[in-house]
Amino acid sequence: MPLSESDPRVFFAAERTLLAWLRTGLTIIALGFVVSRFGLFIQLLAMQTHGAQPTVRASLSAALGIAFVIAGTLTIAVATFQHRRFVATLPEADLPRAYSTSFALALSFLVAALGILLAVYLLVT
Repeated sequence: MPLSESDPRVFFAAERTLLAWLRTGLTIIALGFVVSRFGLFIQLLAMQTHGAQPTVRASLSAALGIAFVIAGTLTIAVATFQHRRFVATLPEADLPRAYSTSFALALSFLVAALGILLAVYLLVT
């Protein structure tokens, strides 16, 4: 079956790739949140059992968790910029007419902004 001049499958493959990177970034952000809060759990456990003050391990866990959140946010931001650059190289015939090409970009930028807010929240608390 011959392909016509217009082949939107290329664009949709790029969309799927962007969304896969978005899922990967969200997973890294979630891992960072868990690692950061695990340090708080260790600190509370040490205070209950030994009455000890906060340890270096708790602050190291928080720093590592924030680093994961920032890495996940950067993953999403870089994937979004790469997607935008790739879609700009596609001919107009490969872009679907009645499909919003900016929804995935807006969603990615929103998730990246929320990742930055989460990193700031973890840093402050």
